[in-house]
Amino acid sequence: MWISLVTLFPELVEAGNRCGMVRAAIEKDQLSVACYNPRDWSTDRSRRVDDRPFGGGPGMLLQPGPISGAIDAAVAESGDVRPLVIALSPQGRRLDRQVIAAWAERKQPLVLVCGRYEGFDQRILDSRVDAEYSLGDLVLSGGELAAMVIVDAIARRLPGVVGDVQSVVEDSFEADRLDHAHYTRPPEWEGRGVPQVLLSGNHQRIAAWRAEQAVLITAQQRPDLFLQHGPSDKDRAVLEEHWLPGSDEARASNRHTN
Repeated sequence: MWISLVTLFPELVEAGNRCGMVRAAIEKDQLSVACYNPRDWSTDRSRRVDDRPFGGGPGMLLQPGPISGAIDAAVAESGDVRPLVIALSPQGRRLDRQVIAAWAERKQPLVLVCGRYEGFDQRILDSRVDAEYSLGDLVLSGGELAAMVIVDAIARRLPGVVGDVQSVVEDSFEADRLDHAHYTRPPEWEGRGVPQVLLSGNHQRIAAWRAEQAVLITAQQRPDLFLQHGPSDKDRAVLEEHWLPGSDEARASNRHTN
C-alpha cells in the first residue's frame, strides 16, 4: 500500500518509519511511505509557506500554493489509481476502526495532508481534499502525529506484518468492545495474583472469562461504546451476574477476582 504525507517535518515521519510495525510493513514490501515538503513548492526566498489570515485574527495560515504543489506531486506519483486525499485537522470526522479497516482492505493510495499553525486556507480543502479526519476532540501542534497513527494502524492490518493474525482480530474495538485484561509471569507480583481461570488450562472457560471481562470493562470504562453497540441479552446477563454497584475500586476488584 502506498501512503504519502504532505508535511513540513518529514524527519519526524521518517523516524517513525524506522520503528515497529511500520518498519516491518515497509521491509516486507507491504507498505511504502513517502514525504512531500510544501517548502519545496514555495516561491519565497526563505521557503516560507504561511501568512496572516485575511480579516485579522491570531496565528498564521498555510498558503494554498505550496500545499497544493505538494499534494499535486503526491497525487501524480501515486500510480494508476487516484489516491484519496485526507486532511488531518480538528474539524474533521473522528477516526475509528471501521475507517482504518476500510482503507487497509481497499489498499487505495492515501495522501495525508498534515496541518500546522492555524490550519489550511479553505481553498485547499475545497479544491484538493476529499475528506477531513481528526484523532478526536483535541488539538495537536501539527497533523504529523495523527498521520503517523494512521500509518501505524494501517500497517498492522496488512498481510504478513503481524506475526499472529489472531492478535489483530482480538484487539480492542474489533468486536465493538474493549479488550479483556491480560496477565503474564510471574503468577504473583506485589501480592497480586493471576485469576485462577487463566491457570486452569481449560480453554473454553478461559474464552468465556475473557468475553465476560470485555463486556464488563467496556460497560465500566466506555459506557458510550457499550450502549452504542448493544447490549445483547448475553451482555445483560453478564452484567447482572458480575456487576458490582458502587465505586470504581469495587468494580475493579470484581474484575480481578472472578
